[in-house]
Amino acid sequence: MYAGSYIVGKTLTEKTALEFAQKHGLDVVTLVPTWIHGPFICSHLPDTVCISLALIFGNEDHYKYLVDTSFVHVDDVARAHIFLFEYPNAKGRYICSALDVTIDKLSEFLSARYPEYQIPNADSLKDIVPVKFSGFSSKKLLEAGFNYQHGLEEIFDGAIESCKQKGFI
Repeated sequence: MYAGSYIVGKTLTEKTALEFAQKHGLDVVTLVPTWIHGPFICSHLPDTVCISLALIFGNEDHYKYLVDTSFVHVDDVARAHIFLFEYPNAKGRYICSALDVTIDKLSEFLSARYPEYQIPNADSLKDIVPVKFSGFSSKKLLEAGFNYQHGLEEIFDGAIESCKQKGFI
């Protein structure tokens, strides 16, 4: 699994921090984002952007992560952090996931929005064995009053523009 030890390490660290906080009467809030996507300022290609753009890059090894996945714009992640910092009833774990998409819908979207790239069609992607992630629901964050501001268009427009500016596309 891609970055398996990273995911396990982060999850165990979060669990330990929450348990420690509860044991010692501390308030700890965690925010767990899904695939963070959008524009980026670093000089290298972030792993989440690389995987999210696999259909554009033609990186078939990464298609399995896109079969059924969730995205969130980098600005919405930053806004969610600020929101929870200012939210007086914030407690525990929050998932930050703006939208869910399947690889066939992603293929259709990318083909229509970015016709200059050769995107595999949905039929050619139907036999991909997916990497399973546990369900991610932003219900708790949304019920607290947070609203996402960025959709699929902004998420991919920002990432692609950053990739063009930095010479990755």
